[in-house]
Amino acid sequence: MATIKKHTIIETGIGEYKVIRKIGCGSFGDIYLAVNDLKKEVAVKIENIKARHPQLLYESRVYKMLQGGIGIPHIRKNMGPNLRVKPFDQKKKSKSEHQGRSYADQMLGRVEFIHCKCFIHRDIKPDNFLMGIGRHCNKLYMIDFGLAKKFRDLRTRAHISYREDKNLTGTARYASINAHLGIEQSRRDDMESLGYVLMYFNRGSLPWQGLKAITKKQKYERISEKKMSTPVEVLCKGFPAEFAMYLNYCRGLTFDEAPDYMYLRQLFRILFRTMNYQYDYTFDWTILRQRKQTMEAGAAAADRRSPSVQRRAQQPPQPPPNNEVKSAHATADSAANKQTVKGHQSVSQMKKKLTAIS
Repeated sequence: MATIKKHTIIETGIGEYKVIRKIGCGSFGDIYLAVNDLKKEVAVKIENIKARHPQLLYESRVYKMLQGGIGIPHIRKNMGPNLRVKPFDQKKKSKSEHQGRSYADQMLGRVEFIHCKCFIHRDIKPDNFLMGIGRHCNKLYMIDFGLAKKFRDLRTRAHISYREDKNLTGTARYASINAHLGIEQSRRDDMESLGYVLMYFNRGSLPWQGLKAITKKQKYERISEKKMSTPVEVLCKGFPAEFAMYLNYCRGLTFDEAPDYMYLRQLFRILFRTMNYQYDYTFDWTILRQRKQTMEAGAAAADRRSPSVQRRAQQPPQPPPNNEVKSAHATADSAANKQTVKGHQSVSQMKKKLTAIS
């Protein structure tokens, strides 16, 4: 898909938007930062009109059905960084684990909400969780519902049927084992994928990352084999037992069984209390942003001169014009000549004095 140039005007049925820059991309579209007529920033998702499997219209309908839920963005709303850009530092491992567990509670809440609306996400991954901005900077949002699917009929409340002839839908790195095996996805698969996301935060990578293969199909097969051959205890080794308990619970769910969301959230809440952590929902980038704002405010308060005076003070000194340089040199030369003349006069005067004395 061709990149849209800066300042391009996008016309929609609800107004015009001016493109500022590209801020993201995915398998089914690109994301741009834009502003509306009121200069308000929004995120605009664009899909190629010739796409083989159009999803944008369907995704917008899903968003409308999910509106009102905590952590569900309003349509035409800009967001902050996604969790794929990890704020974690291996030198600050305890802080990283603290934040990973903070994410767990909010993530479980978002997944539970869409399940309550009879949808499964089917593409749980760090890229699809974003942090808010401004006063919502500590709130986690869930996005990208292009692959979402109803698992229950809203009218009859009947669950979708079990099948074993499905292609893999979603991101292979975080997909459940049943999804790899071609089994129809349900709520249990979202929950298992979330477990892999949490372990990705803890470990920094997953054992099945970086596997080489000639074709995409072969790569998916290698990922599936590695995932099935890696015991949960090995995957979660070195981390609190709650993570292994979570994954084992999710893998043990039946196809149409409702997960016990409260039990799973309590796992991590009790872990938080055991580790003497607090649910302050303060993350690394929030602290860095606050420090930057404090420093900028302090610098502005320290320098109370007018902006024009501050600008002049910051400018480097300008060399004088050529005519001033020449005149300066001429003045210096004339002064030197006068000094020389004075010097000769003093010597001759001294000679006269010496003659008179002799």
